[in-house]
Amino acid sequence: QVQLVESGGGLVQAGGSLRLSCAASGRTFSSYAMGWFRQAPGKEREFVAGISRSGDSTYYANSVKGQFTISRDNAKNTVNLQMNSLKPEDTARYYCAATARISALAVARVYDYWGQGTQVTVSS
Repeated sequence: QVQLVESGGGLVQAGGSLRLSCAASGRTFSSYAMGWFRQAPGKEREFVAGISRSGDSTYYANSVKGQFTISRDNAKNTVNLQMNSLKPEDTARYYCAATARISALAVARVYDYWGQGTQVTVSS
């Protein structure tokens, strides 16, 4: 069982930055690939970024490539999402997720555990 708790969301002006963090419980964090997803009101949940178990491989949605950076610290059981040059369309609730799979990280249904999410609001 893995419990995930996100933090770092908030209100920011367009062009600003935020750093989201996800803290995972348990001693097997490095056994899971991790992902960040987001969901805006009235829209489906969408993939944002993923990272392999070791952190050697990262994956991004085209909409955030070059803007967001995912990283993890297996010693601290954390995964982070650095978000720069934020735009109003980045406004959403952001979720951290963990999967025992090593592929298809952009697919929400492969994830076994989800956090409660943290709200990001970007004002214009």
